[in-house]
Amino acid sequence: MENPTQFVQWLRSVAPYIHAFGGKTFVVAFPGELVSAGALPVLAQDLSLLVGLGIRVVLVHGSRPQVAEQLALRNVAGRFHNGVRVTDSAAMECAKEAAGELRLDIEAAFSQGLPNTPMSNAHISIVSGNFVTARPLGVIDGVDHELTGVTRKVAAAKIQPILETEDNIVLLSPLGFSPTGEVFNLTMEDVAVSAAIALHAEKLIFITETSLMKDAGGGDIRELSSHQAEAVLQAGFLPNDASFYLQHAIKACNSGVDRAHIIPYSTDGSALLELFTHDGVGTMITHENLESLRQASIEDVGGIIKLIEPLEADGTLVKRPRELIEREIEQFSVIEHDGVIFGCAALYPFPESKMAEMACLTISPEAQTQGDGERILRHMENRARAAGMSKLFVLTTRTSHWFKKRGFVPATVDDLPKDRAHMYNWQRRSQILIKQL
Repeated sequence: MENPTQFVQWLRSVAPYIHAFGGKTFVVAFPGELVSAGALPVLAQDLSLLVGLGIRVVLVHGSRPQVAEQLALRNVAGRFHNGVRVTDSAAMECAKEAAGELRLDIEAAFSQGLPNTPMSNAHISIVSGNFVTARPLGVIDGVDHELTGVTRKVAAAKIQPILETEDNIVLLSPLGFSPTGEVFNLTMEDVAVSAAIALHAEKLIFITETSLMKDAGGGDIRELSSHQAEAVLQAGFLPNDASFYLQHAIKACNSGVDRAHIIPYSTDGSALLELFTHDGVGTMITHENLESLRQASIEDVGGIIKLIEPLEADGTLVKRPRELIEREIEQFSVIEHDGVIFGCAALYPFPESKMAEMACLTISPEAQTQGDGERILRHMENRARAAGMSKLFVLTTRTSHWFKKRGFVPATVDDLPKDRAHMYNWQRRSQILIKQL
């Protein structure tokens, strides 16, 4: 090994993710294009590694190019309306054949086990069945979609025991069944979102044919709240395929899925890079109710003062006069519910050092232990990144352990931007902690 120290450091860096993901459910969905591109064997290796780390994996495959291929062999033209296939009886036979062929290909990919390969000693079982109940999509804009359907229910109670058995992966095809025995052709995205919601999945991961999303200015889109993602959709600059994935990711996050990821399969090991590195290689969507978490306005000054006054009184926070808060109100973000502010923080950028200070992080005692501190921290990290900052630092006298648990590391006054170092209060002797963004 050329650099054992680097390997050890890398392995240690991924340990927190391994601990966090163990026992959690990930729904991983990929289009038929991934199979056509020959990327299935590598994906099987990466997902087998996840299973080996104790992650419960539900796999959902698409089949659009395979169905198109079957239709072409039968000299039958495919029909679409608003990007959704109209499934007549001939197209349904093609969908069934494509799904059966793909299931066999997937089972074969997870059966690899040659010595000196990533699948050596992996014994993964693929379990599939009639887990998806569906209904017809119906007539839209005067077009009868015939046997095209939408997911009605995913049998989570039947899937959970399978996932709890070691080395099992549940495979869902884009086909659903009605109580009367009919078969409906579904979209992979619809099945994946429905499965993630029903299983209370930690993550929904779309491994797609699309490249990393770009904003209107050509910059990478790495992370969005569901509200921000809706604004991106409305702006209309994304390609159709990317918009379709983003639309479903938003639906999942707004329905209780903690994270949704859209990553390109063109990058080798994209699933592992997204999950086990800080920046990842795709776009992550998180649920964030911006009616409760938002940038502060002048009307919030009174609520902020009421929230921080007790902490100023006991010396936890430096006292801030009302006039100062009014002048700096644009630096603050707040969490509110029914007009009551129960959390706040302020961000002060130092552009020359590409660092920002997060100050005045406060959560009302009545709302603590509910994860709102994490939410506002993540929100401020996103604000700092958007402003071009590469590091976030805090000064604290009481809560250093909380910040350390969230990736901040101890630092000294010399590590601060020069302008901020000159203002350091040596009487308070606040601990300095910095986090790489």
